[in-house]
Amino acid sequence: MQRILVVIDMQVDFVSGSLGSKEALGIIEQVTEKIQSYPKEQVYATRDTHGPDYLSTMEGQKLPIIHCQKDTKGWEIYQSLADLVLQQHIFDKQTFGSVRLAQYMQELAGKEPIELELVGLCTDICVVSNALLLKAYLPNTKIIVDASCCAGSTPEKHQAALDTMRSCQIDIIG
Repeated sequence: MQRILVVIDMQVDFVSGSLGSKEALGIIEQVTEKIQSYPKEQVYATRDTHGPDYLSTMEGQKLPIIHCQKDTKGWEIYQSLADLVLQQHIFDKQTFGSVRLAQYMQELAGKEPIELELVGLCTDICVVSNALLLKAYLPNTKIIVDASCCAGSTPEKHQAALDTMRSCQIDIIG
């Protein structure tokens, strides 16, 4: 059984940039420790990625705050975490969930059983989206979300997302 950690959108803009929060800053130490508890080859990450046309997209119309524009400082994995994830293990995504990540994990699971653990930002947007996508692609794979290594857009939405994932048979720890 291979245990895999998926670090969702721990990017500068979500931690300390245009969409940053004290809750996001507050999980950096726990996320660092979590990543370091896994072999580097078993750590993957997603990176929210937008272009200059972001404000004209559906997401941009509903969340008109420019963030995570490709090749900007805000798009980068947060400084203290950047060297902990192999570049080839980062999945850029233009939307909340990464189908490519789910397909890749499905391929890995076809070779040997895997168990997935997710941490990151934002619990109520990208963490829940990726957790549910992974569950859809891997219905018989154990998926864990460490709540102590996640932060939502608000504490209430964080809790609501955890409740939703728990209802969908995703294990919540922390």
